[in-house]
Amino acid sequence: MTRFLRATKLAAIALVGVAALLLFWFIAPGLSQSLFEEKVFDEVWQTVHENFYDENFNGIDWVAMREQYRPQAKQTQTRQQLAVVVNRMLAELQTSHTHFYTPEETAYYQLLGIFQPQFKNLPAAAKALFPKGKYEYTGIGIFTKTRNRKTFVSAILEGSPAAIAGLKVGDELLSVDDEPYQPIESFMGKAGQSVTLLIQRSVDPKSRQTIRVIPQIFDTTTLFREAQQASTQVIKQQNKRIGYIHIWSNAADFHQQQMIEELMFGKLAEVDGLVLDIRDGWGGGSIDYLNFFTGASPSVTNIQRDGRSWIAHYRWRKPVVLLINEGSRSSKEIIAFGFQQSHLGDLVGTTTAGAVVAGRGFVMQDGSLLYVAVSDVLVDGKQRLEGKGVSPTIPVPFPLEYAAGFDPQKQQAIAALMRAIEQQSPAR
Repeated sequence: MTRFLRATKLAAIALVGVAALLLFWFIAPGLSQSLFEEKVFDEVWQTVHENFYDENFNGIDWVAMREQYRPQAKQTQTRQQLAVVVNRMLAELQTSHTHFYTPEETAYYQLLGIFQPQFKNLPAAAKALFPKGKYEYTGIGIFTKTRNRKTFVSAILEGSPAAIAGLKVGDELLSVDDEPYQPIESFMGKAGQSVTLLIQRSVDPKSRQTIRVIPQIFDTTTLFREAQQASTQVIKQQNKRIGYIHIWSNAADFHQQQMIEELMFGKLAEVDGLVLDIRDGWGGGSIDYLNFFTGASPSVTNIQRDGRSWIAHYRWRKPVVLLINEGSRSSKEIIAFGFQQSHLGDLVGTTTAGAVVAGRGFVMQDGSLLYVAVSDVLVDGKQRLEGKGVSPTIPVPFPLEYAAGFDPQKQQAIAALMRAIEQQSPAR
C-alpha cells in the first residue's frame, strides 16, 4: 500500500511537472529556464523601481542592486532558487510589505485571496494554477517557523484539519508521509485522504509520535473568516465568562463585521469581558472596528408588546484585553496603537512586527507574486510605526520550541482580564 501511495504521489508530481513545463514553453518559447528566471528577475526589479513608495529607495542604489543580483538570478534553475536571490535583493530595502512569493508556499495563496479584488487579468501561468477561478490550495491549516534548521508549528487555524487531529503549537514537524515537510507539495492532491505526520513534542526523542490528519482544500477568500468564527469561545473562570476571538486577517470588512455581530448578538454578547487576539495572520484594511471599543454610541432597549425586552449595545462597554505578538502586523499594529492610546485595557504579549506601510500585490509573468510597499503610513499624521511596532503593557514571551500547545500569552491575558473585571465599577 505504501509503495502504491508513493508511486501515486510520484505520478502526480510528474504530471504537475509536465504541466509546468508545457506552461513554461507557452509563456516563453525558445528560452532556457535560467534565461526565463532572469526575465522574471528583471520584471521584479522594474516593478519595484516604478512602484516602491520612496523614490530614494531608503538610501539604497537600486540600479546597483540590479547589477549585483542579476548575475545570481541568471544562475538559478528553479523558481525557488530565484526567490532566494530576489528576496535577498528586496531585503536591501529594509522595508516590510516587500517580498517575493511563489506557489510553493501557503502565503502565496493567502495573499492572492486577500488581494483578489485587485486581480482582474492574471497572467496565463497564474490562471493555470486556479482552473476553477478560485484561489485554493490543499493543506492542514498551520503556520511554521524554522529554528536551528528544525521546523516547528507556530500557529494553528481553529477548526482546521491540524486542530482536529490534535497537532499542537510547538510540535516539531519531522516528516509528512515519510518525506520532508513542504508547505504545499506535502499535501498536494491529498485532500480527503489520510496523511501521516511524524512529530516530536518535547526535547526527548522518545516523545516522537505519528498523527494522522486529513488535508482539505482551502478557499483563501473565506479561510480566515471561517477560522475566526471557529475561534470564538466563552471560557468560564471563577464564575465569570471570558469571551475570546482570534482575528486572523484584518484585510476585509466581513471579518470585522463578523466579530461585531458576535459581540452584539452572538455567543459573546453576555460575557463579562473580552480577550481580543490579533496575533499572527495578516493585517490589511480598515481599522473602523476600533470605534466599537472607543465610540460613544448609546444602548438601545427594544420592548415588545408582551413586555419582553432586550438591549442592543452598539459599542463595547466591558473590560477588554488585546493579545499581540511579533506576528501582529500592518493595520493590526494601528489597532494596537489606538487601543493603547485610548487606554482601553492591557496589551499582552510581545512587541508587534513594526510592519506598517501599505503594500500592493503584483503577479509576475511566471505566476509568482511580488508584494511591494507602495505608500508610507503615519498614524495621526506624525507617528511612524514602521520598524518600531507597538510594545505590550504586560510583556509575555512565548518559547515556541516544544511548547506542547501551552499558550502563556493567552493565559496572562485571561488573568489580566479577570483583574479588570474585578476592578470594574458597577456603575460603568
